[in-house]
Amino acid sequence: MLVAALALSIAFATVPPQAALLAEQSQRAKTTAPGTANAEPKGAWAQGAAIPKLRLDRVLPNLPLVRPIQTLQRPGDDVNLYILEQPGRVLIADPSKSSSTEAALFLDIRERVNDGGNEEGLLSIAFHPDFPRKREFYTYYTANKPRRSVLSRFTVSEDGKTADPNSEEILLTQSQPYSNHNGGMVLFGPDGYLYLSVGDGGAANDPHHNGQAMGTFLGKVLRIDVSRKGDNGAPYAVPSDNPFVGTSGAKPEIWALGTRNIWRMSFDPKTGQLWAGDVGQNLWEEIDIVVKGGNYGWNAREGFHPFDGGKGTGPFIEPVVEYGHREGLSVTGGVVYRGAAIPALDGVYVYSDFAFGTVWGIRMVDGKPTKPAVIAQKRGELITSIDAMQDGTMIFSTFNQGQDRGNPGSLWKAVAAQ
Repeated sequence: MLVAALALSIAFATVPPQAALLAEQSQRAKTTAPGTANAEPKGAWAQGAAIPKLRLDRVLPNLPLVRPIQTLQRPGDDVNLYILEQPGRVLIADPSKSSSTEAALFLDIRERVNDGGNEEGLLSIAFHPDFPRKREFYTYYTANKPRRSVLSRFTVSEDGKTADPNSEEILLTQSQPYSNHNGGMVLFGPDGYLYLSVGDGGAANDPHHNGQAMGTFLGKVLRIDVSRKGDNGAPYAVPSDNPFVGTSGAKPEIWALGTRNIWRMSFDPKTGQLWAGDVGQNLWEEIDIVVKGGNYGWNAREGFHPFDGGKGTGPFIEPVVEYGHREGLSVTGGVVYRGAAIPALDGVYVYSDFAFGTVWGIRMVDGKPTKPAVIAQKRGELITSIDAMQDGTMIFSTFNQGQDRGNPGSLWKAVAAQ
């Protein structure tokens, strides 16, 4: 997740002071070697049109937010923002009302969410794509006693303004051995199925080798059909074309494996490709395109490189791009821009580093990426999410006073730089 890849004591001038606040970081700092930024994949970088620079403008500057980590819009409502706070609330606010000091409450499940660890809490939300025909809202959060991750469904009011906390239907749970690496992205694909990224379970180095183990959800991307009941009344069905249906010892929900801790993934609305930012261990952060049955190598590999002590035989799918820990410490996956406001940005995948505030863009040309271009920098902010609104507008969520529980955050709109 956002917090899985920082270092407690790094002296680079470009690192914002907030980046010195994570539990896993001191160990990472000791083992981090000078990584090359955005290492070139096999073969030369593709050549493509120049990628324009961006500027991040503050949205709702007077609205108090606590650790915002995702922003989205409800189908049928292209005005309001639904803002996810990690402690367990979802708020609604109109971004055109810049003087707003209060937001409407959509959902509050703080009493059942465990956000005791820096990577725990309410981590992702999604509306059913057939809303309002299906007034359903999905959440992915961590709970305690026992420590576990929970995927749930809630019923939304007819006006779309509230989700009933008493309507919760738990779809699946995954026990968590540690408080970190919970992963955390729930979203619907163009096929109408629900996709979920789950981290490898935590500690460091994937000590239980969950990334390659097919009998657990840990270290995987899942794909399920929430529009149908499963066998024996299960709250969801497994699509028959999932790649490991019928494979002995494998959970049939698995769509892809060998991921360490995907923090934010998104579908390109034009091509349907599933892009993901997978947080690295000691040296390399990576961007992947997730495909059916794909094995992304963790913990046998980190980025393009063998990982010492890892297990797995492959074949492995290599990243689209990677970057080393001189350029950042924890990747935040982004979106492929398909808006009309910045035509020169069309088709560019925009992603960032949580700690350094660097924002990159790449194009895919004939299956190869262009060299990542730095297109924005937001120093002093910890970038937790990049989300596309219905018109393609990108909203960045950030922590702006470090990562302590209860610290505030901000929202930013990406616009073309002057």
